[in-house]
Amino acid sequence: MSAPNKSYDPVEVEALKPDVIERVRNEALAAIAAADSLDALNEVKVAHAGDRSPLALANREIGALPPHAKAAAGKLVGQSRGAVNKALAARREELEAERDERVLVEEAVDVTLPHDRAPAGARHPLTTLAERIEDIFVAMGYEVAEGPEVEAEWFNFDALNIGPDHPTRSTHDTFFVEGGKPGEESGLVLRTQTSPVQIRSMLDREPPVYVICPGRVFRTDELDATHTPVFHQVELLAIDKGLTMADLKGTLDHMVQALFGEGMSTRLRPDYFPFTEPSAEMDMVCFRCRGESVGNPDRPCRTCSSEGWIELGGCGVVNPRVLVACGIDPEVYSGFAFGFGIERMLMFRHNVADMRDMIEGDVRFTRPFGMEI
Repeated sequence: MSAPNKSYDPVEVEALKPDVIERVRNEALAAIAAADSLDALNEVKVAHAGDRSPLALANREIGALPPHAKAAAGKLVGQSRGAVNKALAARREELEAERDERVLVEEAVDVTLPHDRAPAGARHPLTTLAERIEDIFVAMGYEVAEGPEVEAEWFNFDALNIGPDHPTRSTHDTFFVEGGKPGEESGLVLRTQTSPVQIRSMLDREPPVYVICPGRVFRTDELDATHTPVFHQVELLAIDKGLTMADLKGTLDHMVQALFGEGMSTRLRPDYFPFTEPSAEMDMVCFRCRGESVGNPDRPCRTCSSEGWIELGGCGVVNPRVLVACGIDPEVYSGFAFGFGIERMLMFRHNVADMRDMIEGDVRFTRPFGMEI
């Protein structure tokens, strides 16, 4: 058995030669200094301080050396690896400091900017106008009444003295709800007016009755600039002893003055409605020209087409047949009613040219009306 090789010279191991170790160390230090980002530094660390790096492979060769040669070789390799690790740590600290400074600049927050940068919303003007109208009549002692939008034909037609052959009961004007079987009649419709709420109010209350009935109604109209199949109405009903057309006229005058300003007045033109007798169309004086455009070509008015009056809706004294249908004695009580479309009122009051703007949901339409409460 041969004895250990006492004369083995570590210089003969290429990886452990001092000049090779120095060159590898210098290359590693140069690569570390050249790393311009943390990702680049990580790649340098793998290449020059990882398990497969030249210094790591040289460190493995030390184990094959004879005992008397290991100390010098280990010191040489250890010093070089220590210098590389120290340089890595220093460079990492520098790059992290640069990154933090860059983040502070790039992601800086100007705390002097307005904190509320979200655009303000707005309530829909139909809602605010309906509530304003309700407030006017609540202040006069009226009660706000509501009812279902899917209504029985009796409430929507029969109780209002609208006979079976009346044109409004055709499919050209009314949305009918189908029954359980195809072709079967359900006796239900989408209400064409808020008048059924008046019927329900008379059935539920003992006279006197003073109610205002706002709500959504449905008709088979085509959507255009002045018509929509779904719109909103406000109707009023007053039942008491001794009420006349004079009370109706005074109520209408108060309403238009509250909505459009002092000096506004109304007029009544004879008309026919099945549920009122006598009946009338209600006009108010034009709030733009106050009638001054009539016969005055120098001052034309687009709002009223120089007619001086604007049509609002229908009204009249409640037909005795309607009172009887609701169990009210027409010999003791009388009343009046009127109704108008809120969309139409909004168009007059705010000069809205196209009714489609009200239903498209564009915030640019609703925002100018603000957050009126």
